[in-house]
Amino acid sequence: MSDTSYVDEVAARAAESGRTATEQFRQRLGGGGATDQARVDLLASRVIKAINETVIEERVTYEEYNALKAWLIKVGEDGEWPLFMDVWVEHSVEEVANDHRSGSKGTIEGPYYVPDAPTEPWNGTIPMRDDEPGRPLLFQGQVRAVDGAPLAGAKVELWHADNLGFYSQFAPGVPQWNLRGTFIANDEGRFEIHTIEPAPYQIPTDGACGQLIAAAGWHAWRPAHLHLKVSHPGHELLTTQLYFPGDPHNEDDIAGAVKPELILAPRPRAGGDGYEVDYDFVLDPE
Repeated sequence: MSDTSYVDEVAARAAESGRTATEQFRQRLGGGGATDQARVDLLASRVIKAINETVIEERVTYEEYNALKAWLIKVGEDGEWPLFMDVWVEHSVEEVANDHRSGSKGTIEGPYYVPDAPTEPWNGTIPMRDDEPGRPLLFQGQVRAVDGAPLAGAKVELWHADNLGFYSQFAPGVPQWNLRGTFIANDEGRFEIHTIEPAPYQIPTDGACGQLIAAAGWHAWRPAHLHLKVSHPGHELLTTQLYFPGDPHNEDDIAGAVKPELILAPRPRAGGDGYEVDYDFVLDPE
């Protein structure tokens, strides 16, 4: 891939990233599905009731109310609804959706997934720049069913931030599929993916979400992580993230997505540079 100075990349702005996330979400949602009227009535009524109860209990002033209206408008203008929902709400939706699983733990998808990443062999290298900075990482493991049977040809989609904390297609100057790949497991369900270790990063702070973070005195950090979707016909899709030990924000991830089962155990790579790590995935039947 072409060389880059990374100057454009570090100039990424929340508004551009937000618009991209919004457009990606709309494309994937398509026309949307039918929604049960009674369910909409129940959920919308509960949310509106909770807001009104908060207003009364906390004696919200008109100044605070108007500040909230202005902020909600800005979230839309910045295209940051996908970011807001995925950071502060999705972890609860994911918990409800996956509480029946007996296989591997899942967690949130986040706002930066893009489907149809280039397909690579089971032991391939994720697309990256020739001069991609970062510590080399060999990520390997096996995909199995809950009964232990290997799942030959399982699809392992991997995407993650680069060494500067930015995602391709959500920051300028980064090649389209940088650090995004789809890997097809071998006959034993095994995969060996060559990539680099991602960096921790702050969610965009120059837009509406950053405005909320600053006003509330919160931090904006996510620990370093790998994003994955693992699938095989006849089995439930697993969406998850894997984290690295020792990251100070594993304990206070702004997105609330870290689980003990998702912490990796990297080790120095034998006979090579960087690190390697083993992690197996167990998929539940549909």
